[in-house]
Amino acid sequence: MKLQHNVKLPLLGLGTWQMGGRTTADYSLDKKEILAIQHAIEMGYSLIDTAELYGNGHAEELVGTAMKGFDRKKLFIVSKVLWTHVGHDQLLNAAKESLKRLGTDYLDCYLIHAPNGGVPIEETMHAMDLLVKEGLTQTIGVSNFNVPQMQAAMNATENPILTNQIQYSLTTRNHGIHTEGMERDIIPFCQKNNITVMAYRPLEKGLLTQPHSLLDELTQKYSKTRAQIALNWLITKNMVTIPKSSDENHLRENLGALGWNLSPQDMKKLDETKF
Repeated sequence: MKLQHNVKLPLLGLGTWQMGGRTTADYSLDKKEILAIQHAIEMGYSLIDTAELYGNGHAEELVGTAMKGFDRKKLFIVSKVLWTHVGHDQLLNAAKESLKRLGTDYLDCYLIHAPNGGVPIEETMHAMDLLVKEGLTQTIGVSNFNVPQMQAAMNATENPILTNQIQYSLTTRNHGIHTEGMERDIIPFCQKNNITVMAYRPLEKGLLTQPHSLLDELTQKYSKTRAQIALNWLITKNMVTIPKSSDENHLRENLGALGWNLSPQDMKKLDETKF
């Protein structure tokens, strides 16, 4: 855990992209997904990341069902507003609908899922500030924002930007699906301005669990798996990361990335290696 803006932010969380469908709802695996989220919470996961986009809101419903019976105060629930819903009134309504689906009266952090150049950022951030004022979210953040977009958001809000959620991993350094210049520009800016980097797709859909000479060398040295090495590389950089998994063994394996750190020498090797 680390303290940021007086908020305790877990360094490892659970992502829920494709739980309950991609951009439309899929109910076929509901029981499995709910059980997976419940197992994760029982194992010690407290940060759960979701979005109204995921399964057209169904992922939020799954999270809401799964977290019933657990102490809400011990969980850190993050959701994201769709970039087409960032007009003032739309955003307020979207947040309230997310809360209904999640079955909770507040979010720990609410993010703008992606920038929308068609809506003034001042309008969007005014609505975000109102959510904080009304206690519907404890903190606010952004996702897939570049440096000028972060600066504009920061200038337009009364509240600190807690996090920028971006694609970042050993294989994805400066060229992501939605962002460019992560290592070159975005991450240094976040570090300078006390904005937590939240890295999604940290294992690149299993790519970083495949054989690789350096990863295999480090698995021997640290008695850890490739996934644990790849996740710890992010954690050692003091970044939050949110791998998605519905597999109990993988959930437990990912937790093994916590509680230790790669050496500076090995971090340098990983930093300098092209995957």
